Amino acid sequence: MSGTSLDGIDVVIADLHGHGRQLRVTAWYGASFAYSEELSDRLAKAASEESIGVADLSQLNVRLAHEYAQAITRTLAAREDSIQSLDLVGCHGQTIRHLPDKAPCLGMEVHSTLQIGDPATMAQLLGLPVIGDFRLADMACGGQGAPLVPYFDYVIFTHDTEVRGCLNLGGVANLTVLPSGATIDQVYGFDTGPANMIIDALCSRLLGLPFDEGGEIAKSGVANEALLSELLQDTYFLSEPPKSTGRDYVNHAFLRRLLVRSDHISAEDLIATATALTARSVWQAYQAFVEPQHAINRLIVSGGGAHNQTLMDLLKDCFARNGCAVDVETSDSYGIGVNSKEALCFAVLAHESANGIPTSIPSVTGADRPAVLGKLCIP
Repeated sequence: MSGTSLDGIDVVIADLHGHGRQLRVTAWYGASFAYSEELSDRLAKAASEESIGVADLSQLNVRLAHEYAQAITRTLAAREDSIQSLDLVGCHGQTIRHLPDKAPCLGMEVHSTLQIGDPATMAQLLGLPVIGDFRLADMACGGQGAPLVPYFDYVIFTHDTEVRGCLNLGGVANLTVLPSGATIDQVYGFDTGPANMIIDALCSRLLGLPFDEGGEIAKSGVANEALLSELLQDTYFLSEPPKSTGRDYVNHAFLRRLLVRSDHISAEDLIATATALTARSVWQAYQAFVEPQHAINRLIVSGGGAHNQTLMDLLKDCFARNGCAVDVETSDSYGIGVNSKEALCFAVLAHESANGIPTSIPSVTGADRPAVLGKLCIP
């Protein structure tokens, strides 16, 4: 898995058995590999509104497949494990565009998404079947192609008596709601808005740092409440699910509006404001779109944002201050590492897809029917 933060690749090697809520992860281990600064910059350019040549994009598509394959072999080598021990690889790819809302294209309304890191190249490099390009099948059924993590949340975290929320804080934040004893058609979820993407971008542009380690910069600043209130009125936050977003919208809608204030508001206060925006937008989404149907008992947080203690404290404060009896904890408490969850998710999705089991959830994506996700490439 490589996410919208553009910081690197997470690899998980897992033993999976069964399907649906009977699926069990009997053993797993993982590793993370940072992108080189040059590769991260090239991917950021490709994923931004700046134009990139088709030849450059074509080259990146194959170059990234080599990067993914190398990450897998390095993970195996560190455990003295063999490539022959693997049956299948699932790879999300690197999102370059995510356009979930239909728009005119040559006389037809279409929506689309583009992830690079060619799975056919990976299959030949590794000598293994690879499933990639997971999102377009759901879009072909009328869905937004995202979020896809809710299937994993349903399989791993559904509880017989607790209503649970699963919040992933990657570049973008997404929330899954699991009613107690839920069947798959009772699961719902959506992208709540930015998570680390804006915080990281501000740290890079204003302070020359890759991210706010532990949330210490945000802790040293003070959120600008007037600016925060303005940002929380963005149409994305107010629109009802199903909905998903990505770098295309988030950078345009939020980053630019924060950067234009950088001459008048300190870097620390801007980063504090962006951190508060993530926490407050999650809470606002919960109040508007979840609480009227299900008051959650437990919020399970994963993703890089789970390491940001200031962000975690703000989330806990939002729920506690508003009288909600919600336990906020990380997925580490359930044996699912916060950095590894999404990679493990795409192992699960690949496992299910190889067995012909649909993993898109129409109540999440808005599709008219479930779909078996991904393209299978055979070496």
